[in-house]
Amino acid sequence: MRAWLYRIATNRCLNALRDSGRRQPPPFEPPFEPTSRGEPIWLEPYPDALLEGIVDITPGPEARYQATETIELAFIAALQHLPPRQRAVLVLRDVLGFRTAEVAAMLGSTEDSVKGALERARVALEERLPAADRQRPPAPDSPQERALVRRFADAYEADDIDALVKLLTDDAWFAMPPVPLQYQGPPAIASFLRSSAASRGPRRFRLVPTRANTQPAFGVYLRDEHAPVARATGLLVLTLQGDQIAAITRFLDTSVLPRFGLPRTLPD
Repeated sequence: MRAWLYRIATNRCLNALRDSGRRQPPPFEPPFEPTSRGEPIWLEPYPDALLEGIVDITPGPEARYQATETIELAFIAALQHLPPRQRAVLVLRDVLGFRTAEVAAMLGSTEDSVKGALERARVALEERLPAADRQRPPAPDSPQERALVRRFADAYEADDIDALVKLLTDDAWFAMPPVPLQYQGPPAIASFLRSSAASRGPRRFRLVPTRANTQPAFGVYLRDEHAPVARATGLLVLTLQGDQIAAITRFLDTSVLPRFGLPRTLPD
């Protein structure tokens, strides 16, 4: 597990810190004002299947579940919402366990600066996901998780926005990396999805299940108007909270699909 964390955290956090201005999101004009606009910071999707070869030395199911909870907090909340330096410090210190002096050396900073960034990151994380109020997601591949994910997929493929938003928490987020726009809450998310569905006309999405970042995910395909195929449009990752969905992250970069064994097109 530590090897996986090191590989993702070091490559993504430190590269984002050094090169955050290198990648530009594609032009995108939202159909209405989003909940937030800002720097396009995100954790790129990582296939769960690649974790199978990593030795798990945790003592039992409870310890493994707690480790997954820690990973989810750090990677889903912190990496996607904290500023680059705070994000790197939080992961290197609290997830990977490096000492303050080591983190300062990695980032070319001082120990006092690292301590300050870590404190701010912890406060921001606690405010965003209060531990006392946060419900644990269902266990991976459990009947509860499968039922919730299936209900989402059915609603998404049918453009049944009313059914979909009923699955969301009151403070759910919808994001589309690398587009630097986010929508929060069922009304805002529903408005965006309805506008998106209207712009597609009769074409519908197809979802192919997979797993990414220790969470349920789907390859997203859009049916072609002129050929009997559905073409890949990205990857969608769900963040579950209890028996609801707390976040929908739709990655628009189709280049990640081969990592998940997903094709560019599907026969329709």
